[in-house]
Amino acid sequence: MKKTVLVLFLFLGIFSNAQYQRFVYEYKFAIDSTAKDKVETELMNLDIAPKGSKFYSKDYQEADSLMHAFIEKQVKSGNNDFSLKGVGYKGKLRYSVEKSYPDYAVSFINSIGNEEYLVQDSRVPQWKILSDKDKIGNFSVQKAVCDFLGRRWTAWFTTELPIQDGPYKFHGLPGMIVKIEDQSHSHTFELKGVKKLDTAQEWISGKDKKRYNPLINVDENKFKKVYSEYTKDPMKGLRQMLNNGTIVEMRDDNGKVMDTNKMLRDDEKRAKEKLKKENNILELDLLK
Repeated sequence: MKKTVLVLFLFLGIFSNAQYQRFVYEYKFAIDSTAKDKVETELMNLDIAPKGSKFYSKDYQEADSLMHAFIEKQVKSGNNDFSLKGVGYKGKLRYSVEKSYPDYAVSFINSIGNEEYLVQDSRVPQWKILSDKDKIGNFSVQKAVCDFLGRRWTAWFTTELPIQDGPYKFHGLPGMIVKIEDQSHSHTFELKGVKKLDTAQEWISGKDKKRYNPLINVDENKFKKVYSEYTKDPMKGLRQMLNNGTIVEMRDDNGKVMDTNKMLRDDEKRAKEKLKKENNILELDLLK
């Protein structure tokens, strides 16, 4: 009992001076198996507060906020027939990862097809801390390895930032993860900046975000099953909507109403081609 109290006391003490911080990671990834030399880059924010952390794409979050503000403005003005052309999304990664403190319970929010899922992920990285030490940027770091999400990972962490967190679903080392890379060198997260935030910038949980349809709560095993079914039939959700009588009207750039069945066939072909190429996703065990 005394040990638990001491750990909690130390944890709270970490945040006594800088309670709200943003850690900016550069994520480099190559998920297209037909173009392994095509490495994409996205800046990801890890926002930390006393209650926990949230990891998300910087560009996607900003674009998503602008999109919702635009739609609300149009609806409030009474205009229900407006075009979203020119208000397009930035950012390739739509997911977010939230960890609650001090238990580090992981909540993963991601979309598959037309549905958005809240995944309570109970998997925990089992680290092996090695004696290797190095310097990355201004931080003295130490090496650790683990097998997680279907991949072998090498991480470098620093006790100079005594927070047991890191990018994506990674956590549990005795310091912040500065860099982590998988064995194939096709997925790399590296810390590029740290910024103090004030309380007004505290993140809002994705569970509380305004949305048209409620989140679907699943565990990681159910999510894996849903993902597998989606890769086999990516248009199943939309087809079910149409069969249930939902009217879907799409217009081309000239404002002409598109044929729904043709649109469905074309979208299905594109989705299957895209999924076929993307067999090097971060969570490789989703494909097994």
